[in-house]
Amino acid sequence: MTEYPTSQEGPQPVASGGGTDDAGHGKAPIAAAEAVRTHAQVPGNEPDGAGAAGSDARPHSEASGLPRPRATADPAAGEGGQVTARTRDGAAARNAADAIDTGADADVLDGEAGAGAGLSGGGVIPEISSARREGDRLRFVGAATRRIARGIDLDEIVLGLCRATVPTFSDAILVYLRDPLPVGDERPVGPVVLRLRRTDRLRPIDDLTGAESDRTAGVPAPTGLMGGAGLLGGAGFLGPSGELDFSQLPLVGPQGDLPAAELCEIRSGGALAEVLRGVRPVFGSSAAAKAALPELLGSEHPVPRGQRAILAPLRGRRRVIGAAVFLRTPDRPAFETNDLLVAAQLATHTALGIDKAVLYGREAYIADELQRTMLPDGLPQPTGVRLASRYLPAAETARVGGDWYDAIPLPGSRVALVVGDVMGHSMTSAAIMGQLRTTAQTLAQLDLPPAEVLHHLDEQAQRLGSDRMATCLYAVYDPVSHRITIANAGHPPPVLLHLGGRAEVLRVPPGAPIGVGGVDFEAVELDAPAGATLLLYTDGLVESRLRDVWTGIEQLRERLATTAQLTGLDHPPPLEALCDDVLDMLGPGDRDDDIALLAARFDGIAPSDVAYWFLDPEETAPGRARRFARRALTRWGLEELQDSLELLVSEVVTNAVRYAERPVTLRLLRTDVLRCEVGDDSPQLPRQRRARDTDEGGRGLFLVNRMARRWGATRLSSGKVVWFELPLPGAHDRR
Repeated sequence: MTEYPTSQEGPQPVASGGGTDDAGHGKAPIAAAEAVRTHAQVPGNEPDGAGAAGSDARPHSEASGLPRPRATADPAAGEGGQVTARTRDGAAARNAADAIDTGADADVLDGEAGAGAGLSGGGVIPEISSARREGDRLRFVGAATRRIARGIDLDEIVLGLCRATVPTFSDAILVYLRDPLPVGDERPVGPVVLRLRRTDRLRPIDDLTGAESDRTAGVPAPTGLMGGAGLLGGAGFLGPSGELDFSQLPLVGPQGDLPAAELCEIRSGGALAEVLRGVRPVFGSSAAAKAALPELLGSEHPVPRGQRAILAPLRGRRRVIGAAVFLRTPDRPAFETNDLLVAAQLATHTALGIDKAVLYGREAYIADELQRTMLPDGLPQPTGVRLASRYLPAAETARVGGDWYDAIPLPGSRVALVVGDVMGHSMTSAAIMGQLRTTAQTLAQLDLPPAEVLHHLDEQAQRLGSDRMATCLYAVYDPVSHRITIANAGHPPPVLLHLGGRAEVLRVPPGAPIGVGGVDFEAVELDAPAGATLLLYTDGLVESRLRDVWTGIEQLRERLATTAQLTGLDHPPPLEALCDDVLDMLGPGDRDDDIALLAARFDGIAPSDVAYWFLDPEETAPGRARRFARRALTRWGLEELQDSLELLVSEVVTNAVRYAERPVTLRLLRTDVLRCEVGDDSPQLPRQRRARDTDEGGRGLFLVNRMARRWGATRLSSGKVVWFELPLPGAHDRR
């Protein structure tokens, strides 16, 4: 390599280890190289009136605020010629790669990278070999692909491509993606349409204000990895500290002013379709690209001349999903042949990342929908109890879980309260949760005792697999007796908040988790006073990496007691606000697991609002039932319902007496509606049918269906219960 003078005094002597080339020119001395690396003051660059001895010893970059240059003399200047500052393009490439690899924006590079010459800069002295240039390309590709791979969703990956290439590799980029993007193996129908997803470029200095242009006059222009005079037409932007401030040159986003068509429909057999089918990037000056680029960008938009554009198809694992266009301005050297390999690498990594992001997004959507569709859309409104619930998924990395809750109305105005947690965080856990929840609903409709329900759930879990385990708590509340029966299968115990503000953790037998097998479950019956609130929850509420489960339960108990005292001791806190307040106890590290929360406020039914009789299965039973119903209505002041109630009671009791062998039960409940329940020992459920004109019977349930607010029949282990409801006079019919 030819040695050039480093000052106006002529060539320097060859230092030890320097050597000469074939032409006899001395090679670059080590001492001079060390002086450049340490940014020593170069003779001949001193300020006017300052000598070598009296000059400012500060480096050039510190004195002027500009990037630190490496000094080489212009050979055309001869002896005493002007010294020009050049930066080694290898350092520029390494700084660009470092900026990309550390997550910094590719357009905000080190000062040396910004002010230096590139690998093929016009008028720049070629100081490095082609092998060094290829090494710089490889380092850039490695850093850029790592930047692209950091993205998880679609926008992050596309943004990574844009920020990694502008301005280091190109002055502008346009990214087109198929709309809609195909997922997996699905074959899209209809024409293939490309939509402009994002465009990025550095805004030219002419677009800035005049004041800004004046401030940037005379500042060296930044260049990218592959060299050139810069994106700003020979001008940069001088920040307050005197250094190049690229943050003042904003990137143009998706709604930027880069001229390009928003949508492009690919014509079968057209030039664009042929280029995309070929997969390989092509120069804009090639015959195929000359016809394809106008089709992609729009015929009204100009296409850069020469090798200043690269059209790179984005191909995923199975098909082309888009295209990227890399552009360079006329004041920067055109792309080289090896730049096609760089574009191919960037396009391949981007397309594969987009494929994975689309698949991940679809799987996350399916898992989330699976989880939420298996939870109840809404809670019922059973008599004598008010309900509220919350469900929070876990963090984004483990958002799918197996927590569930449920409230199931039972015969006799009772309600079953269920909360469970399938072990694990996956779609399998969510699927098992759905099966166990369905099984629990079926068992509840059979009116089995809570311990029996857990026993059958345990058997069902064992049939699903040997490692299918879950915890569950099943409780049945009776508003008439003001009692609650609870059975537990390895679940955290519930907390009962009394009306006076006292919160207690109920002592229930812990039991073994569902799926263990061969374990008996034990139920306990407790008082459920009116005005009390029962809180059922999963372990995600009380257990985390920062606290154990019993510490969390104690904190929950204290939180409930504090909330009740703030509300007042004479009335319970609002149920919805109570649930929100409970969730506020979660800290930043407490979302490792999903959370299911079910709160039940016990209102109960007063004994004065209940009327209960036993009727022998005789022909006189319907008449006796009408008399009992008439007396209850008189006592409650509901004589307006006498005709309707007597007619419906007579029809239902007549049907029960026809098949019953044991005494028939008749119960009336006065709440916000008048509810009548008739039970017998026959398991056969009544079925409504349309009677013919000549039939003498078969119209009982037709009358019940037309006159009652609601009605239904539930099969029990000992028979069935047929019930109907009538709205109270003056009450709003909520059906």
